[in-house]
Amino acid sequence: MKIGLVTDSTSDLPGSIIDRHSIEVVPAILNLGETSFKDGEGLTREEFYERLPGLTSSPTTSAPSVGSFQERYEKLLTGGAEVILSIHPPEVLSGIFNAARLAAESFGERVHVLDSGQLSLGLGYQVIIAAEAVGREAVLGEILELVMSVKQRVRVMALLDTMEYLRRSGRVSWAKAMVGGLLNLKPLIELRFGMVKRIGQARTRAQGIQRLIESINKWGPHERMAILHTNAEITARQFLEDLNPNLSHPALIVNVTTVIGTHVGPNGLGFAVVPVL
Repeated sequence: MKIGLVTDSTSDLPGSIIDRHSIEVVPAILNLGETSFKDGEGLTREEFYERLPGLTSSPTTSAPSVGSFQERYEKLLTGGAEVILSIHPPEVLSGIFNAARLAAESFGERVHVLDSGQLSLGLGYQVIIAAEAVGREAVLGEILELVMSVKQRVRVMALLDTMEYLRRSGRVSWAKAMVGGLLNLKPLIELRFGMVKRIGQARTRAQGIQRLIESINKWGPHERMAILHTNAEITARQFLEDLNPNLSHPALIVNVTTVIGTHVGPNGLGFAVVPVL
């Protein structure tokens, strides 16, 4: 059975992996004032993060159209796929899942839309595992089990430089209530099963990075690891060097997509890891 794979740009998959596995990636939408950008087109991530602190109005994000998903499904099915797995961010955080689900309705059982419960490589690793299984011609049931296993195990954690952007986004109820001096602390957050949780804060960046290291070590050993950042590549590379992980797959360093970064802000640092079974 030939299986096609679809995800969206919040998966943060590197282009080399997308090309190697022929994954269809639907871009989310970034809105800057009156101008809208398809994620990854017309505005680089570096340019966005450099401009973000000086913007007079907060950027917003929106889901791709239902039609954009229908086009990708049709492309894969007419190209020979018998079934499609479409893996996306959690329904509670984004309208992307619902757009994909609505698009899938006209294709019946040929399209399966999965809620990853995650963002960035927390989602991306579920797609990668599925793609690798498709490459070795695993059956659909086995692929679904592998994706679920990663969903249950993956941990995503981040140190934000400020709470301000998360508060502005309005997506997280507890962030909206943060005021005054608390906004000057550097929050540590974890995303798990669609819930953004504040798990602490640090007064300095160095203290926050140490907390990240402690958490990675607590959840180890790992089979996959990605270091995530929002225009803080030098810090991300030093962080990975300090960790010096022993992995069965090379670690990734990813400048997080703008449609996530608009809610996180620049100079964030984090990770996505898949602990060994």
